[in-house]
Amino acid sequence: MLCGAISKADPVRWLLALVLAIWLPGGASALECRVETFEELAYSLCEVDLARDDLRLFLNDPEGRPWGHFTRLDKQLNESGQTLVFGMNAGMYHPDRSAVGLYVETGREEKSLVLGASDSNFGMLPNGVFCIGAGEARVYETTAFGKARPACRFATQSGPMLVIEGALHPRFLPDSTSRYFRNGVGTSEDGKTAVFVISDQSVTFHEFARFFRDRLGLQSALYLDGSISRLHAVPLGRSDPGFAMGPIVGVVAPQ
Repeated sequence: MLCGAISKADPVRWLLALVLAIWLPGGASALECRVETFEELAYSLCEVDLARDDLRLFLNDPEGRPWGHFTRLDKQLNESGQTLVFGMNAGMYHPDRSAVGLYVETGREEKSLVLGASDSNFGMLPNGVFCIGAGEARVYETTAFGKARPACRFATQSGPMLVIEGALHPRFLPDSTSRYFRNGVGTSEDGKTAVFVISDQSVTFHEFARFFRDRLGLQSALYLDGSISRLHAVPLGRSDPGFAMGPIVGVVAPQ
């Protein structure tokens, strides 16, 4: 099923959506993307089915250099007969593009879990961890993750948490004037679905978190980043350009 604001008046986006609509029934991907409006604000989102979709994290290429861009990562995947059907920046990073907090890729912990507050959004406690395991994905509050230490094939730490067990982050203000383009991820209670969201205009933390909780009905959600937020979604005919990124989360499918 394909949803979203796609019209034949935009022939490139319409053709991309048509090709994917023909391709998806073959079982390559269950990815669904669409645009929704909530409280007069627009959001683009992609739902990932962990039972069918190959969801991964990417940071460095085989030579140890950050991938940086969706196009560069997709080109490399193409060489092995695969393609990137969905991608999004997946957490905050240092100037050298390395992850700020915990980062796990294909079972290998490359950066350790970071505890404690800081002045940055990352350190606005509680923050959290997005963990991709075997057939499931979950958002954990950081201290809960540290105690449970679930098995993660991939994991990225970011902050702040947006929704914690159904409650909005306690520091989010309904009347805040701090507005940015923002992106984040929420997970279903059974861990079988991950929903990635990016705002299509600047929003406050409070507005963004309410979209996850009140519109999507998700009890756990994590902020990934703000002004550098980026989305690559073949069903929407969208691939945002911009500055080089650090960690990237994406769905890979046969080409």
